[in-house]
Parts: sequence; structure tokens; C-alpha cells
Amino acid sequence: MHRRNFLQQSGSLLAGTLLTDSILGQSSASPILNPLAKKRVALVGTGVRGLGMWGKPVIREFNDSVEFVGLCDINPGRVQTGKEMLGVNCPTYTDLDKMLKEIKPEILLVMSVDGFHHEHIIKGLEAGANVVTEKPMTIDEKKVQAILDAENRTGKKVRVTFNYRYSPHRQKLYELLRNGSIGKITSTDFHWYLDTSHGADYFRRWHRLRKNAGTLLVHKASHHFDLLNWWLDSEPEEVFGFGSLEHYGKNNSFRHTHCRPCPHKDKCAFYYDITKNKEQMALYVANEKHDGYLRDGCVWKEDIDIFDKMAVQIKYANNIQVSYSLTTYSPYEGYRIAFNGTKGRLETWIKERQPWDEEDFDEIHLTSNFGKREIIKVPNNEAGHGGGDTRLRKQIFDSDGQDPYRQAAGSRDGAMAVLIGIAARNSIDTGKPVKIADLTSLKPQAQRPA
Repeated sequence: MHRRNFLQQSGSLLAGTLLTDSILGQSSASPILNPLAKKRVALVGTGVRGLGMWGKPVIREFNDSVEFVGLCDINPGRVQTGKEMLGVNCPTYTDLDKMLKEIKPEILLVMSVDGFHHEHIIKGLEAGANVVTEKPMTIDEKKVQAILDAENRTGKKVRVTFNYRYSPHRQKLYELLRNGSIGKITSTDFHWYLDTSHGADYFRRWHRLRKNAGTLLVHKASHHFDLLNWWLDSEPEEVFGFGSLEHYGKNNSFRHTHCRPCPHKDKCAFYYDITKNKEQMALYVANEKHDGYLRDGCVWKEDIDIFDKMAVQIKYANNIQVSYSLTTYSPYEGYRIAFNGTKGRLETWIKERQPWDEEDFDEIHLTSNFGKREIIKVPNNEAGHGGGDTRLRKQIFDSDGQDPYRQAAGSRDGAMAVLIGIAARNSIDTGKPVKIADLTSLKPQAQRPA
């Protein structure tokens, strides 16, 4: 599957051996009692992301070493449907406490609504499991601190699944930045564009409410902020943000509850026919009766309280300055990024989901201040975010203990990524810059800690 098509159809703490040992629930100082035993894995959150990224592929790729021992979701119909889709023979639960007590998993996969991540992560840690959580790790500074405290208290570890770090193109950027190709990095321009299909979809779903996802500065942009932290090999120090809701939500003359019964479907450019998606019909529509969740919600709902355009200024502890923006209603999807250095400029424009542009490579332009421009072509025809998904899962479930690009992300990485978004959101609300050190016990380092 081409990576551009993947987005339409489905919706790294410690490195090396220490990371591998901890995430598998083994102590690096203790012998492995049964190296042939399958890892006991449980999943909370059986939506499309949980099943499509961490259910079916894990079973397919690691069937000899991983066993699903429990599935949990607040919706009883959806968790049962998820079990049938995965084809596993394990108990299902709507109560996470009960599942953790009864099955005692080694690894808990947290793929639930963002606003509940902290609760589920902490319960998993306290139950003796190591936790693998989807981004964002959580949605506000108090929840970040609670996770850090629980990790320290229990001795168990949290792994955050930043799959963007693992694609060959982004890895190549990391290599070029580390080898000094543009000298000392001084500033970065980073602009992300979500199109009118993918971008709009966040305003249909639970993401539209700040209490659920912390705004797209946290849910979506934490992915991008993590890339910056990783690429720049530093941690954010101060943030200032602008943002508003000017397109979706109340900014329209008509609206309804959701698309299927909408009387305005013939004139709404954002009408979404969920009946054409068999998986979503089975997971969501068939189980609306249990919790009332509407997967094809109206993008014009007046309760939408997140931003649809955002601009953020970030100052890093190593003095690099970043200008970032996120737009949610562009005619195309992708991003532009440029790294400015004392010896030159490194830049790329990644175009996704565009039928008129189907090259099987991405370009990186490396330009020296007093020399030629070099064009570097990186293949992009692997499935799952340019092959990032597969590489991430392999490092989690079948690692050789090597992490040469420092792609594995733990709780500190997860925290620093969301804290930029949290700080930007707080800045928008108050009109004032926010220092990262004022949010939690973490103090930004000029160089990312090992």
C-alpha cells in the first residue's frame, strides 16, 4: 500500500538494551526465566487506531512472540466487534481495573481517547505492566506530572509511539543534521497542512472537544513537536502561540447532529458518507446505541472548542528558534520544513494524499551558503507512514537492542512533545509566553538526555 493511500484507509526513556528489557517487563539485571514464552499484551481502546495499528499488524508480524490476553473498551459492542475483527480468543472488558486485576498483562497498549490516557497509563503501571501509549501521552501539565510520578513510583516504563521518527525520509533528515551538513542549526521553519478530508475529520469526532484531545496543538501537533525535539536534539524552553476557530464549528449558516440524517447533505461540501466504510460501520455505527458516539458528526457543531488555525514560536534550550504553523482546511496535505544553519540550509516539501503527485520518492534539498544545491531522493513507497509503523512495532516487540538514531521515545520525550502544545494552548488563552520549566518538574536540557 502506498503511504499516501494508507492515511485514507486506516484512519521513543531509555535506548538500546535497557529499553528493550524494560518494555518487555524484564530487568536487565535478572535472568530471562522463559525466553520462549509469549509476551502477554492487553489493549485498551478498540477503535480504528487500536485495531489497525496495534491489533491486526502485531498479530500478523509477531504471532510467535506476542499473545493478546485481554481487550478493553468502554463500549461493550465495540470491544466485542474488535475481538471478532482480530480473531483472537481472549476475554473482553469494559472495566480496565477488572481486566488488569484478572489477566495481569506484561504490556498494556493504551489506544483510548487522549483525555483518558493518563488514567489508563497510571493504572497499567500500578498493576505491574509496562505501557505502550499512542501519542499524545496526555493532554495537560497536571496529567503529565501524574504520569511521571507514577513511573518513578512503580519502576515500570512508558513508551510513546512516535512513528514519524521511523520513516526513512525523516531518518535521513536526522542523519544530515547530525553530521553537520549545514553547520550549527540556528532556526527552523515548519508548516503543516491538513487537507479538507483529513483535517475536517478531527472536527467530526471526539477530537473536536478540548477536554478530549487538548486541541490539535496537543493531539496532532505533538507528533510534529516531537520531530522537532528529535531533529534538533534539544528540548523546548519557551513558547508563544496564536490560534483561533475561524472555519469549522459555529462558522457556518447550517448544521446538524451528524451526516447520515442531515437535511443539508446535498449542499454541504463536508458531507461524509460513513456507510461506504464497512469497518467504521461495524465498529461505530452498529454500536452507537451503547454510548451515543457519532463517528460522522457534523463539522459545524457549535460545541467545537478547538482551534482550526495555529501558529507557534518556540525557543529551544540550545537557542534554536522555531516558527511552526498548522492549518486544518488546506486543498492538499503535507508539510514544508527548512533548517537554517551557519553553513547552509536543509529543506523539504512532503506532499501526501495527492493523486496528481505519485512519485515513489521524497526529495531533500541541501544547499550550502557558498556552493551548489544537492538533491537527495529518499524512497517513500513503503506501507504505513513510509514504513515507520513497521519499524516502530519491530523495535517494541522484536528489538535487537540497537537504537542508532535514538528513535525510541519514553515518558520524557512524550512529555516534552505535549508540553509544547500545552504551553502554546495556555499562551493563546492568556496572551502571554509560557516557560516549559514552569509546567512540570522537568527542566529543559540544551541537549536531549539519553
